[in-house]
Amino acid sequence: MVVLDLFSGAGGLSEGFFRIGATFVGHVEADKYACETLKTRTAYWNLKSQNKLAIYYDYLLKKITRDELWQKSGIADSLDVINTEIRNDTFDTIVKTVKQNIKSKKEKKVDLIIGGPPCQAYSIVGRARMKEAVTCDPRNYLYQYYVRFLEEFKPKMFVFENVPGILSAANGQHFQDIKNAIDKAGYHMEIKELSASDYGVLQERKRIIIIGWKKDKRRKTYEYPEFETIVKKYLVKDVLEDLPETKPDNMIEGKGLYRSNPSRYLVEANIRDENFDILTQHETRMHNDRDLKIYKIAIEKWDKEKKRLCYKELSEEYPELCTHKNKTSFTNRFNVIKADQPASHTILAHMAMDGHYYIHPDIKQLRSLSVREAARFQSFPDDFYFEGPRTAQFRQIGNAVPPKMAEQIARKIKEFL
Repeated sequence: MVVLDLFSGAGGLSEGFFRIGATFVGHVEADKYACETLKTRTAYWNLKSQNKLAIYYDYLLKKITRDELWQKSGIADSLDVINTEIRNDTFDTIVKTVKQNIKSKKEKKVDLIIGGPPCQAYSIVGRARMKEAVTCDPRNYLYQYYVRFLEEFKPKMFVFENVPGILSAANGQHFQDIKNAIDKAGYHMEIKELSASDYGVLQERKRIIIIGWKKDKRRKTYEYPEFETIVKKYLVKDVLEDLPETKPDNMIEGKGLYRSNPSRYLVEANIRDENFDILTQHETRMHNDRDLKIYKIAIEKWDKEKKRLCYKELSEEYPELCTHKNKTSFTNRFNVIKADQPASHTILAHMAMDGHYYIHPDIKQLRSLSVREAARFQSFPDDFYFEGPRTAQFRQIGNAVPPKMAEQIARKIKEFL
């Protein structure tokens, strides 16, 4: 399967397709750090195919530099990752690069296009924050470039993912425009809202997944694939238990640092197998004393009463801890990851700003999630390394499609093709 990946982010969706043996002829992404992450992950898959993962592990252990990793894996001079914003003035150059890459890999065409434009302008939370500015946000119209790539490469199928808010943005007009443009380009589409928690991800995360087929007069019906759901039999604590205890503003990395063997969930979800013993990016952010006091109150409230902390109630009981004047909206801004539940609440890119919505459940540690913990809730494997500063890592994780969910989609699409 030859795949072109648009608006790639850190590669959560593409990770699922890597796992079923897809050949990528381009990951197109505007963010510099996400592109670096994509290159490092492509290096992993290149080395895995050559049975040379020891080189990748040397990078995780800081025995070699990133440039050395990229060079030894063949990604340094590759055209696979295209760090470019998709615009009118870059479109032709991107197309030329992808075609050059198709030729260099001795492939003939693109079978599948995957990806989804940035969702801030479609998401309900994003619209609430942006208010009137959302109506003229250029990200509303990035789908037009996705359609242009369909017209250019004419793949057999496509996978378009986005947030549920895409259906209601501009009173549904944006989605209708997308539907019309895809139809005009010669594709039939079917749509479903999928929850990551049905596909082996311990997180309540809903995404709109649009599957499209090139219209064919011989085909009278198009049936949305039935992706394999996974029985829910694990708890959130199964994501966290083997990681070493830590504290705010701390980094734990290295070999032999896990405090136990991986849980059955981690093994089954391909997050960590029993032979993998290199911990990376177990890094936490700094918190001030006021926030730590609030975190303690929030954890105690859940542990004792099974209730979430309401900011309005907090301001009435502990006014000295509350600095936000607005006490009527975003009253759940402090939220604990609940260890005894079958799934966490949604991991969002906003965690790059602060960790208040992602408080670790262990009151002894009194902190928000580390980078590695957030990645695990998105089902990224422990050998997946995120490039860039910590803020960029959190943003990449929060914006991603969970790889475990992506893998289920990829397997079914491969059957179709």
